[in-house]
Amino acid sequence: MCGIAGFLDRQGRGSADTLQRLAQAMGDSLLHRGPDDGGVWTDAPAGLAFAQRRLAVVDLSPMGHQPMVSRSGRFIINYNGEVYNFAEMRRELEGLGKTFRGHSDTEVILEGCEQWGIAATVKRLIGMFAIALWDRESRTLWLARDRMGIKPVYWGMFGDLVLFGSELKALLVHPGWTPEIDRNALAAFMRHNYVPAPYSIYRGVRKLRQGHILTIAPGEAPREEPFWSLEETVATGKSNLLQNLSDKDATDQLEALLRDAVGRRMIADVPLGAFLSGGVDSSTVVALMQAQSDRPIKTFSIGFHEGAFDEAPHARAVARHLGTDHLDLYVDSRQTLDVIPDLPQWFDEPFADSSQIPTFLVSKLTRNHVTVALSGDGGDELFAGYTRYMLAMKLWRRIGSLPLGLRNAMAGMMRSLPPASWDKIFSLIPAGSRPSHPGDKVWKLASILGETDDGIYKRLVSHWDQPDSVVIGGHEPAGLLDDPATQRLAPDFLDRMQYLDMATYLPDDILVKVDRASMAVALEARVPLIDHRVVEFSWRLPQHFKLRDGQSKWLLRQVLYRHVPRELIERPKMGFGVPIDSWLRGPLRDWAESLLSAERLKRDGLFDPVPIRAKWAEHLSGRRNWQYLLWDVLMAQAWLESHTRRIALKAA
Repeated sequence: MCGIAGFLDRQGRGSADTLQRLAQAMGDSLLHRGPDDGGVWTDAPAGLAFAQRRLAVVDLSPMGHQPMVSRSGRFIINYNGEVYNFAEMRRELEGLGKTFRGHSDTEVILEGCEQWGIAATVKRLIGMFAIALWDRESRTLWLARDRMGIKPVYWGMFGDLVLFGSELKALLVHPGWTPEIDRNALAAFMRHNYVPAPYSIYRGVRKLRQGHILTIAPGEAPREEPFWSLEETVATGKSNLLQNLSDKDATDQLEALLRDAVGRRMIADVPLGAFLSGGVDSSTVVALMQAQSDRPIKTFSIGFHEGAFDEAPHARAVARHLGTDHLDLYVDSRQTLDVIPDLPQWFDEPFADSSQIPTFLVSKLTRNHVTVALSGDGGDELFAGYTRYMLAMKLWRRIGSLPLGLRNAMAGMMRSLPPASWDKIFSLIPAGSRPSHPGDKVWKLASILGETDDGIYKRLVSHWDQPDSVVIGGHEPAGLLDDPATQRLAPDFLDRMQYLDMATYLPDDILVKVDRASMAVALEARVPLIDHRVVEFSWRLPQHFKLRDGQSKWLLRQVLYRHVPRELIERPKMGFGVPIDSWLRGPLRDWAESLLSAERLKRDGLFDPVPIRAKWAEHLSGRRNWQYLLWDVLMAQAWLESHTRRIALKAA
């Protein structure tokens, strides 16, 4: 696992010393991603420079040093990630006459690219990767990103200057461009709580799409093409459903796939463990790890003193049953306060998924003991685990045939009571059956009664419904959620929601959060559930293997129940959250007020203060819970403060 950066000046300007110095500075900005080693490689006549920071996980010897030059000297690779089938590929290449100096997956990818070409090589890879490859003969630069978007690649072209890097901070080091905030991207952020691909917070800088290769050849415009397509995977899977698969056969096949995916990700030359929340996804991963290990797996979790957010007891129960070497850490608002100032530095652009905080804290705890941790991310998207799926489908089944006028009347009735009053009513329901923040959910339900099925989904995943009215000068670009082609690709509502989450929320929120939080402490996080073979299998499953009798992730649960008793798992879904709502009224109030003051908002000039101040006042009064919308603004404001400081340092 590493951090990569580099640039190509197609005019070939700059001496070898200048290229070396600039690349070194770009690499140094990514030191946290790779504290074990670093390297720079330049092709001064071509204007090309690569920088790499290495977190050594496989082949700890100097033979894994990067950037790495092929045996022939023609190709140079700058690579971040882990490929889990490199041993098989190596044997195949050796059969073709290739020889190797070390034992790293980097060298196998490099020699594979020389043997087969980059497109044919990346199609063979099982794993996560961001690859920069330079051909000295043709002076062509390629950038490639893994199928699910686990590893990040930012890139931009400014005249004849091409910049790229694992994180935006590496691009900011280079003096060849002037960063400018993209207010349209900021508007999109306000809807999603992340900046959706292919945009970044800066004009002219893009995220390379998942499963794509970018080609930059002399005399040609940059060309971005897919080597793997989620759309094709969905279409192929739905056209080849495993209709006659029995429950046992389906469980056997999924367990075999997951066991292989997990087992491959246990290969490391450094200590290894896993995140464990006690939920279905992480428990499945840990169970399959422990089943393939002759010693207790190290597992880690975070706990909160607020009971509604505390999953640590569930994680401990699963760990005891499986016999893992378990450690948990309880955190409070004071520790959270200590984390918040660093969030803009880690994420480089506005990012407001508040679970970024516990993800960082559990990563920090884990890194004190191991270098690699497996994570259970992706199970909700693959196996229909999100509560909003069932909520949206139930809503549409109940209201889709009702006259619009009646639906609007129902919405008015629901809004006749404030959320706090609905909370009191729901308090009569036993805690185990009561949803969190019921009053807010009732009001959100009222807001979607007049929608279509797609409109319901968009409302459920949106924060600010009209971001253009909040971001000064911002116009939200159309995204995948607005594309009518998704209905043709996935006519079924559940399929469509899963596809949209897999194409947007998973790579742009969940995987960004895990990558930045873990790499901030030089921890490699591996995500076996989204092995592309598991993804392809999941799209061939009929829906009754995902949702059955009101239970989500049905088939994944059947695999887990072979290893963990059902009673340890069956409970309402909690999510990996923190009590931001109460913290904003308490220990975080002064910090929030400093960023949300009318004077500060006017001075900074990104947001209209009026709607933000109104929501802040309502939140403080307890009449409404606006935690997510306010956290969006707070993270954007905190990022702006950090951005302004970094740009000032760059100018100096």
